[in-house]
Amino acid sequence: MNTAEVITEYLSAVGIRHVFGYPGDPNVEFLEVARKAGLEFVLARREGTAGLMAEAYGQLTGRPGVCMSTLGPGSSNLVNAVANAYLDRAPMLALSGQIEGRREATFTHQVLDHNRLFSPISKWTAKLRPDNVGAVLRKALRTAVAERPGPVHLTVPADVVGAEALDSEIRLPPMEPVIGAAQVFASSGALADPAKRLKRARKPVIVAGISAVRAGATDALAALAADAGIPVVVAPMAKGVIPEDHAYYAGTLDMACSAYVWDFLKACDLILCVGFDAVELIKPWTPAAPVIHVDSTPNTDQIYAAEIEVVGSIPHILEDIRQSVNGRPKWPRARVRTHREGLRKLYYAGRVAGALNPTDVIDAVRAAMPAEAVVTTDVGSHKLLVGQGWTAYGPRTVLMTNGLSSMGYALPASISAKLLLGAAPVVCFTGDGGLAMVQGELRLAASLGLALVVVVFRDDSLNRIELKQMARQYPSFGTRFDATDTEALARSMGCDGIEVDDARGLESALAAPRAADRPLVIGAKIDPTQYAAQF
Repeated sequence: MNTAEVITEYLSAVGIRHVFGYPGDPNVEFLEVARKAGLEFVLARREGTAGLMAEAYGQLTGRPGVCMSTLGPGSSNLVNAVANAYLDRAPMLALSGQIEGRREATFTHQVLDHNRLFSPISKWTAKLRPDNVGAVLRKALRTAVAERPGPVHLTVPADVVGAEALDSEIRLPPMEPVIGAAQVFASSGALADPAKRLKRARKPVIVAGISAVRAGATDALAALAADAGIPVVVAPMAKGVIPEDHAYYAGTLDMACSAYVWDFLKACDLILCVGFDAVELIKPWTPAAPVIHVDSTPNTDQIYAAEIEVVGSIPHILEDIRQSVNGRPKWPRARVRTHREGLRKLYYAGRVAGALNPTDVIDAVRAAMPAEAVVTTDVGSHKLLVGQGWTAYGPRTVLMTNGLSSMGYALPASISAKLLLGAAPVVCFTGDGGLAMVQGELRLAASLGLALVVVVFRDDSLNRIELKQMARQYPSFGTRFDATDTEALARSMGCDGIEVDDARGLESALAAPRAADRPLVIGAKIDPTQYAAQF
């Protein structure tokens, strides 16, 4: 086999069937091998969006999403997506072509040092050679999925990709954890038994995060919350890790109504952080209550001080705690319900009668979609409302970036979701600013025959920054842009399009028959007043 064949054999062995990218000269041999191997190559409109598609692939499957670029500007265009995957804890394998090895040391045209470029934003970087390709692929795949998961960048020089592989053995490393005993760490003088510590608490609260999603902890988390009567607040990227119709679901952290949720945490006397990754924190950690850290990794961030750390399989740890905790529920269900009702009331604050409010858009889409619908949301004011207001019934049904929080994420992510999920409904929520960054991918979605629903919150501004200008009594400057005709844009990209400016029009657009082979783009002309009241 040549080097490219070894790469594709490893990808196939892991179950990876898609490669997202934008090729150049050094990638030609790989493309041909991928074609023969039956891999689906998804030609994005730029390298950055290819990387975001690969990130979403990793978020949905737990396997590394694979993206590919050429050398020089192709590799530098990939940087943002790799950084996004790094802080969103998404497994990724990023492959960049490079000039031939004999010229790399002295030739300068389009030559960048990939190791220096990607090392700060990757878990590992390496260069493939014919004599190391098997070993490097094994390490790359294992590193990408190891906790905490993230991107690995590999350089594939033009004189290596088609060369005969001297290290061609296909031998996968173990990719799934073997369940073993948990390790318990405790501060000096602390009660080192989390179940006993939990029994002593009067008002404990669970904060669940993305590690709990990766660990498949939904059932164990829901059972512990119900049996022990403990409310669960979720981190944004973990939405759905406990179904949001569960009696003890208590809201999403650091989205809309942020102060209300933080006040709820500050009033508790013990916090059980379950797979919570501090990379998602937008506000500082301020609760004074002691913390029990339950995760697959130790509390090395030290964003909060945990007096007990339980490190191991999250579902098994939660089940052990549940079996050890008995007695009356810590919180009556009615009390948690009252908390949720207060949260919901605040969520609708600032609505303008007779206008199309941002919350109206979210409500209309939620009502039109089945419980299992998957949504992606971009970055901006609308994300904070979607993060709090969209009702999620299962894990991995809400995809967002909340680590690096890069605009332009939602549309590429929705393309990956639809490719993977087939008939399942997929909705992309994006702002007009975020869409402008990646709107060329609408043509890709149409070419692939993907029946996405793309909902654009149209207010013709960078609202998050404009609000900060308003707070300082500055005029809007550098944050407004000319309106785009969403309907005409959609048509030019091979999609169906419609613009609406009231709730009835939006509901009609969602209820109307939709094409099964192309996206529907809905430009929702919102009144942004509610944003000002919320944020």
